[in-house]
Amino acid sequence: MDPEQEAARERGRGVFYSTGGCSCHTNYPDEGSDAPLLAGGRAMKTPFGVFYSTNITNDLETGLGRWTDADFIRAMREGVSPEGEHYFPVFPFPSFTGLRDADLTDLFAYLKTIPTVARANRAPGASFPFSWRATLLGWKWINFKAKRLRDDPEKDPDWNRGNYLVNAAAHCGECHTPRTLTGGLDRSMWLAGSEDGPEGELAPNITSHNDTGIGKWSSADLIWYLETGLKPDGDDTSGLMSEVIEHGYSNLPREDLAAISTYLKSIAPIESDVSND
Repeated sequence: MDPEQEAARERGRGVFYSTGGCSCHTNYPDEGSDAPLLAGGRAMKTPFGVFYSTNITNDLETGLGRWTDADFIRAMREGVSPEGEHYFPVFPFPSFTGLRDADLTDLFAYLKTIPTVARANRAPGASFPFSWRATLLGWKWINFKAKRLRDDPEKDPDWNRGNYLVNAAAHCGECHTPRTLTGGLDRSMWLAGSEDGPEGELAPNITSHNDTGIGKWSSADLIWYLETGLKPDGDDTSGLMSEVIEHGYSNLPREDLAAISTYLKSIAPIESDVSND
C-alpha cells in the first residue's frame, strides 16, 4: 500500500473512533456481536417515527462503493446524497458539518477498509410528513446551516480540541440536547439532557450543573468514564452510550479524552433533571 494512503487510513481510524465508532450503523441490538460492521439496518426510534441506519460499507450497490471523496464530504457536511436527496436528520450531519475536509477524507479512506457487506437500506417507518424527503428542505431552512467549526483564538488548544470533538466529531449535542417541535436542537438547553434520546433512551444532562449534570465529576472521573463506561459511583453505562464508548471513545488517546473533559467542564450549568429517578 502507498505510505501516504496508509497514513490517511490510520488518521481516519482516529476520526472514526472520535465519532463513537459510527455505532448507529451496526445493528447490535438485534444481531449482537454477529452484526455485520457498519452494514446498517439498525432501528433508530425517534418521536417522529422509526428510521433505519444506512449501509456505509464499500458495497457498490447498497453502500458507499461508488462514492467519491466529494460525495462523502457533501453528505457529511450538507446532508445530501450523491443523487441530490436530503438525508433525514437522524443522521447527525448538523454536527458533522463542523468537521474539517482533511478529517472527512481520512475518515472515508478508513471506511473503505471495512469488510464490504451487501445489505439494502430500509425505508423509514414514519408517517407523513416525517417520511417525506421533500419536507427536509424546509427543515434545513429552519434548523440547519452548513459550516465548519473554527477554533476560538481566545481559548487554549486543549479547549478548542475538546470543542471540536464534542460538537463536531462526537456529535454529543445530537443526543444530549432536547429537540423543538420541528425536530431541531433546542440551543437554549444545549447538552442539558433529553428524555427522547437515541433509540428512545434517556440522554442525561452533561452540563456542569452540580445536582442534575456532571458538575461534581472531576476531570479524572470523565476520562475514566470515557475509557471504561464506569461512572464515579461505580455504576456502569448501558445502551447506545456503552457502544460508543466500547467501539469509539475508549480507543482515543488520553490527550483527546482530557480535551473533551476540559471542554465539558467549561459548559455553563443548566438545571435539567432527566433522570429515571
